[in-house]
Amino acid sequence: MDWTPTRARALERLARFLPRAGSDYAETRGYDDGPVGEAPGERGGANVSQLSPWLHAGLVGEAEVIEAVLRQHSPREAGSFVSEVFWRVYFKGWLEQRPSVWEAYKQGREAAFARVEANAGLRTAYEEAVEGRTGIPAFDTWARELGDHGYLHNHARMWFASIWIFTLKLDWELGADFFLRHLKDGDAASNTLSWRWVGGLHTAGKTYLARSDNIARYTASRPGGPLAAEELADEAEPLTEPREHGRRSLDLPGPVSPDALAEPYALLLHDEAAHHVPLALSAPPALVIGAARPEARSPRPVGAGATAFARGAVTSGMDEGARAFGCGSVWWEDGGDLSAILAEAGIERLAVPYLPTGWTRDALMPQIAPLVEEGRVAWILGDLARATWPHARAGFFRVKKQIEPILGELGITGANPPEGLPG
Repeated sequence: MDWTPTRARALERLARFLPRAGSDYAETRGYDDGPVGEAPGERGGANVSQLSPWLHAGLVGEAEVIEAVLRQHSPREAGSFVSEVFWRVYFKGWLEQRPSVWEAYKQGREAAFARVEANAGLRTAYEEAVEGRTGIPAFDTWARELGDHGYLHNHARMWFASIWIFTLKLDWELGADFFLRHLKDGDAASNTLSWRWVGGLHTAGKTYLARSDNIARYTASRPGGPLAAEELADEAEPLTEPREHGRRSLDLPGPVSPDALAEPYALLLHDEAAHHVPLALSAPPALVIGAARPEARSPRPVGAGATAFARGAVTSGMDEGARAFGCGSVWWEDGGDLSAILAEAGIERLAVPYLPTGWTRDALMPQIAPLVEEGRVAWILGDLARATWPHARAGFFRVKKQIEPILGELGITGANPPEGLPG
């Protein structure tokens, strides 16, 4: 699989997947056929889009992907895939209304690592898990694939998390951290809430139990045959937590008015919004600023693949933005002074793609906040998120019922495919 972190590569991958985005996807998406690949003879991942790294980086947008799919498939045929795309939007909106869940995860992660450091047996179990040495062939295979590719099939992620929590009896925060440090699509909301869902915290009391027969069935087409996973836990007692996470009201920015971008401004591209096209800017920026902070995913070392993809995505977005707008570009490195960059360029205003709750916001907001207080920041939030997030108050079903009305309201019908889509 070619994971080049550019918008062009994202659109190439999307174009390759489009013929299968309808009923084929609905029928086969649960099968993990092996390591990712798309050359002739490589089956791994052919039944799923594999677009999540580019979607997370904002090199292509969810609305663009849905537009492309609906251009080739009816809403009914594409319903399964469109729902999967909406899961990403739903998770972000849900976490945005419960930021304490993200804070609790970080606190729980540090407490879990402290227990690992204090207990030799626990430390050994953790090391065996992340190095793929547990003796459970399926689990160990996925652990190695995660390190090698920075990607796992969604079904494999669920099995992995279930085995981690209920068979290996390791803290879920440690597993979520392992994923976040190595997945190219290491999204704070999707990753954290998916692990909580498996453990019975996201939907209280509802857990996901990995079963050896299920794993064998859905991995039967892997190159070496089905993956074995014997002696797994036969029950999944829901996890509990010491506090409830109340929902707060959303305070979302409205559409950016032309006046907000009328005077010279700088556009900030970051880990979750690395390209200008999905932002649909109403006026060109005078400067493009790039900020990649993959190391903010965890206090522990972040995988080389995830780091390279994140930095490469922002680099490619900066370069393409500078060419498209005929302006300069500059890196805002970790530890650098954002206000000084703006002052040196003689620019007052900054346009920032919205920073949702998670590690990107943690890393960038401290220096952006003073500019916000001075009224110098224009926040950019996509229409799909603005329309969907208010419905992400509880389970996904509420959002699923709104998919058709939301797409209709926004005019996402397949008539406006992504800019630059091959074919």
